[in-house]
Amino acid sequence: MRPPWCFWTKATSSSAPPERLRRKAALLALGLVLAACAPPSGRGLPKDALDDAIGRAVGDPSTCVLLADRASGKVVYRYGDEFTCRRALPRCDGPGTLTALGALPSAASAPRLVSCPSSPDGSRTVGWAAGRAANTRRDLVYSAVMEGERALPGHEMAARLADAFANAGL
Repeated sequence: MRPPWCFWTKATSSSAPPERLRRKAALLALGLVLAACAPPSGRGLPKDALDDAIGRAVGDPSTCVLLADRASGKVVYRYGDEFTCRRALPRCDGPGTLTALGALPSAASAPRLVSCPSSPDGSRTVGWAAGRAANTRRDLVYSAVMEGERALPGHEMAARLADAFANAGL
């Protein structure tokens, strides 16, 4: 005697589920894979409000803003695409290059507010801003970078981001 919750029928073998269950399992698996590949969702932060406020303050296709938990260093929010956030750009305060992710570990102890040319002819610049996200309910740090012909200087990005974070309700 089969229990009432059993979905198998006499026509199917006990080793293969019915077709509709196979489709549901496949859709569930696909959803889990896509969710794992998605960028940080804001994890309790007002993502839509942050997207809007940052977009208005410093939004540009060449902008990356990362917010991370200060204690763990785990990124909890990202504005900008993966390429922009992982792009190695001149450090501006020393030799070599840096990424937005690479600037996060020192953001709490050594704020970064710098800018410099990013092309040999000086037609493009890069601006860096990193530090603690002030007046937030959570202990967060941020790292922001913008590169291009109209990139904002680091100190200007920091001032605009402070307002954006406040406007988003952080």
